[in-house]
Amino acid sequence: MTEPVLVGTDGSDSAHRAVQWAADEAAVRHRPLLIVHSLDSALYAAPLFAAPQAVDALTDAGRQMLAQAEEIARERRPEVEVSTRLLTGRATGALCELSEEAFELVLGHRGLGGFSSLLLGSTGLTMAGHTAGPVVIVRGADGGEHGEIVAGLALDGDETETLRYAFEAAAARGSRVRVVNAWEVSAAYAEANRALDDRQIEEKIRWRLIEAHAPWRKTYPDVEATEQVVREHPVTALCDASREADLLVVGPRRQGGLAALGLGSVSHGVIHHAHCPVVIARARTDS
Repeated sequence: MTEPVLVGTDGSDSAHRAVQWAADEAAVRHRPLLIVHSLDSALYAAPLFAAPQAVDALTDAGRQMLAQAEEIARERRPEVEVSTRLLTGRATGALCELSEEAFELVLGHRGLGGFSSLLLGSTGLTMAGHTAGPVVIVRGADGGEHGEIVAGLALDGDETETLRYAFEAAAARGSRVRVVNAWEVSAAYAEANRALDDRQIEEKIRWRLIEAHAPWRKTYPDVEATEQVVREHPVTALCDASREADLLVVGPRRQGGLAALGLGSVSHGVIHHAHCPVVIARARTDS
């Protein structure tokens, strides 16, 4: 069976946007769409929810959320096969388990639950670091398509999954790929190395970018690819690049990693501040 695009919903506006994006993704990837909502079993143990009527009410509300999300998906992409599933248990655990059988997991950047000060819902933040495969956080305002996928490369490790996802997504959408690397040096280091030639450094980085994505240009010869080297903090550079992109793809870990989340500081930064959907391109062996 074809692995589905998996999307979680909690009935929020952000989740509705995630469902729409996931429906589009399922269409261009020629995959089914699975929409899930999880009823938190911990609520049932609390005195407030002990009455059977309260449990029934929560179940009915969950079914209504799924029905609404299914309607949104079918209106958006009637050609996509859509199914729903109501789960019991904490959302993070349920989504982690389902992600093992999914093509990717799609989530909204902000959910219900009272944490309005967070730029990314707590479930989404956890899932971005711990799923079995790629996670898409749907960010940014609705707008026209730019025809470009941005892949952020740190060049400090294996970039295979980031480039694989970026080129596959570009091929499916008929888009181009812009491969971006950002670098900066401290003022103290620059002062101590007055002979530092920025142009030479940037040229060396550019050639490393070309070498990194050369195999993928051969695999996808119809996908146009360009390189960009920016002397700027990586989070700032990638968020700026995301303004003109349909998708920003990064790896799960970068320097200064937030190990407890399974995320690097750059990945963590862009999923909070990018202007378009962000993909954490996790390999299945990362889970």
